[in-house]
Amino acid sequence: MSIITISRGSYSRGKEVAEKLAAVLGYKCLSRDILLKASEQFDIPEIKLIRAIHDAPSILDRFTFGKERYVAYLRSALLQQVQKDNVVYHGLAGHFFLQGISHVLKVRIIADFEDRVKEEMRRENISEKEAAEILKKDDNERRKWSLQLYGIDTWDANLYDMVLHIQTLRVADAVDLIRCAVAQPCFQTTPQSQQVLDDLVLAAQVKAALSEDFPTVMVSAKDGEVLVGVKFAQYEKPEVADRIRFLTRKAVGFDVKVDFTLAP
Repeated sequence: MSIITISRGSYSRGKEVAEKLAAVLGYKCLSRDILLKASEQFDIPEIKLIRAIHDAPSILDRFTFGKERYVAYLRSALLQQVQKDNVVYHGLAGHFFLQGISHVLKVRIIADFEDRVKEEMRRENISEKEAAEILKKDDNERRKWSLQLYGIDTWDANLYDMVLHIQTLRVADAVDLIRCAVAQPCFQTTPQSQQVLDDLVLAAQVKAALSEDFPTVMVSAKDGEVLVGVKFAQYEKPEVADRIRFLTRKAVGFDVKVDFTLAP
């Protein structure tokens, strides 16, 4: 039992690899489903969530924390969906949200830019110049998104367990290689790795519940216990602590420990 994340650029055939791999393994295949789940769960228009994961943060976002809040919603929805394993996820940011879990196989699918341009031209019926500009913009936005929010470059091969180039390798070859890799003992779920994932799910649920009121809140979980770190002035502590506990009780059904760092 494992989780597979597939990072891909537009028209790299990563979607095709993910869908065929899920069919071979009998796994659930997820991508846009996470957007729909988050939109429904947190009552946020899907278009806002799409912009949150496709567009680099703007100057306004850095002051209003709008993007961080939407990302918190997406992270919570994704983690809840993969908690039971046997999932192939090929949406954006899976390799960020699932770091530190040993039973996650992280794969990057790449393709030559020229081949991607041809596919864009064919599907959208546009010129070579238009297709190249769209792909370059899309790649740059995704790269800036990860760098500004996480300080991580999606093009860094160190993020992944496997990087597969779809050219000499066919889609069927990529599916077979991933299938063989995920069968290895190191990618099987253990009680310890499941606890790590369960803690991530719990922390993400609390973070999402607090994001609107406390966008910079820090949340961690260990063995089912949650710690919330928040910075407020001394006189605000009782009111803030009460609000945090109220919101977390609604989200997960129990109180959390609140750790205050006093504002200067």
